[in-house]
Amino acid sequence: MIHPSTLGSTMNQGGRAVISGNVLERTVETILQVHGYTEICRDLPKKRRREWLVYSKECLKRYAKQVYIGPGIYGTDIYVDFYIFDTVSIPAGLIVECKWQQSGGSVDEKLPYLNLNIQTCYPAPAVVLIDGEGMKKGAIAWLTKQVSSNPSAARQK
Repeated sequence: MIHPSTLGSTMNQGGRAVISGNVLERTVETILQVHGYTEICRDLPKKRRREWLVYSKECLKRYAKQVYIGPGIYGTDIYVDFYIFDTVSIPAGLIVECKWQQSGGSVDEKLPYLNLNIQTCYPAPAVVLIDGEGMKKGAIAWLTKQVSSNPSAARQK
């Protein structure tokens, strides 16, 4: 695994951000696997993964990556980082979104878009994992405050 700090000046900021984000996603995937979750649907087209994941009897604890969940607030396709199911503890599913921002950039500017999509378009509760030190001051606090106004979160309580 390549650590982002070893990339130096040989790669542009966007390239480093992609690798750093992949490190966060691989960390989530490792944690899922350690807890007995199995990735399914890997070879299916992204737009077919959700249906297979939701109705699969393949295993009780399962997840898929880059799952199409439908159109977002702009009418464009939404693909979530992880969609997780556990027949016993999370039968409705859980979506995990991974956001990495090591230096100043655009991820924190995308948080309002992500929040509105979670509130209006996501078919299951969602968790947003944020890592890195480049978020604008107040971005994470703003996103945290949105949870209390999220109708999906209120239904889960």
